[in-house]
Amino acid sequence: MRGDTGGDLILRGGRVVDPARGVDTVADLIISKGRVAGRAAAGAKVLDAAGLIVCPGFIDSHVHLREPGFEHKETIASGTTAAAAGGFTAVAAMPNTEPPPDSADRVRDLTGRALRDARVRVHVIGSITLGRAGRELAPLAEMAKAGAVAFSDDGDPVEEEGLMCAALEEARRLGRPLFPHEEVRSLTAGGCMHEGAVSVRLGVRGMPAAGEEEMIRRDIDLVRRTGGPLHIAHISTAGTVELVRAAKAEGLPVTCEALPHHFMLTDEEVARQGPLAKMAPPLRSAADVAAIVAGLADGTVDTIATDHAPHTVEEKTCPLPEAAFGIVGLETAIGLSMTSLVETGLLDMPALVDRWSAAPARILGLPGGRLAEGDPGDVTVIDPARRWTVDPAAFRSSARNTPFAGSELVGRAVATVVAGRVVYRGPGR
Repeated sequence: MRGDTGGDLILRGGRVVDPARGVDTVADLIISKGRVAGRAAAGAKVLDAAGLIVCPGFIDSHVHLREPGFEHKETIASGTTAAAAGGFTAVAAMPNTEPPPDSADRVRDLTGRALRDARVRVHVIGSITLGRAGRELAPLAEMAKAGAVAFSDDGDPVEEEGLMCAALEEARRLGRPLFPHEEVRSLTAGGCMHEGAVSVRLGVRGMPAAGEEEMIRRDIDLVRRTGGPLHIAHISTAGTVELVRAAKAEGLPVTCEALPHHFMLTDEEVARQGPLAKMAPPLRSAADVAAIVAGLADGTVDTIATDHAPHTVEEKTCPLPEAAFGIVGLETAIGLSMTSLVETGLLDMPALVDRWSAAPARILGLPGGRLAEGDPGDVTVIDPARRWTVDPAAFRSSARNTPFAGSELVGRAVATVVAGRVVYRGPGR
């Protein structure tokens, strides 16, 4: 990983928010030899953090770096440069590459690429099935030993019940969660947005909420049978929130994530922006958005992620039915979540930090997520008063596909520190 190197670092006088330890106080934070320390050596670098929030490094547990196979959209280098600029010290890379990481050797290959080219930590999510084809279980134990932190077939659901059951049983033995894309393709095939009044008005085929909820209901039942850990990606419906809430009440090892666009935008955005607002799962109704926000507020939703999905201009400027699903999100995530959740009083700052740091670290078994002495020196520094306008032309990502262009946001990362190295410093810091 690249970035500033050198001796010790002192982040001086910031508001240290460390929800994993119940800390929220103005203090200095010292990093020595890549880890949080009690004292610094003479000549330590100093970063003035007065008026800023100093928190455990943010972890985006759901990104697409596109390498290998789709480097024309994004690379490990460009994607992690965007991550650093967005305030993320670590990302978990999804396996929709070509070839996918469906063997120990391919997991090691991705890890090696990241060590060479990444600006932040990259954790590999391996494929559940060989080739992500949904027919044969990949060698999960070998992949876990090679460093895979979780398993997913990403945009492809594991539709065969027996195969998913076997995968959950193996996940339980390995202590690695499954991170599936939950979709019943027979219900959603050909759809390009949420099935509802807006899709009818636009005259396009929709994707019903049941296409998500029925698969999640099945997988929760499989968790009930196997005890395997299930982390549900990008929830988008009110029914899903209720399913997860009930599973948690039952004590099942079920967790979930929400994305900023799913708790901020409705399907009306597709009418306004067309392919720029096309994603899977799709933007849904106002009632679904309200349910996800409520789930974030009461703890049903464990983490926030971006599902950063870079595409070329051509893939997002064609007619809606042919356009690619997905948007980029690494460089807007902190501003979007602070503006929509903290500024509105829905979450306080410690709760937001937990969902971006401690919770993903805990669920995926990643280093980081807190700032106790001896912990990794991974730190996100945020200016909570910084007001800014989203300008896709300024993105470090290779892609520009966002529905948030021109949005006025408050809160932005002004420094990102990985193992004591400053890998990003914003203007004026």
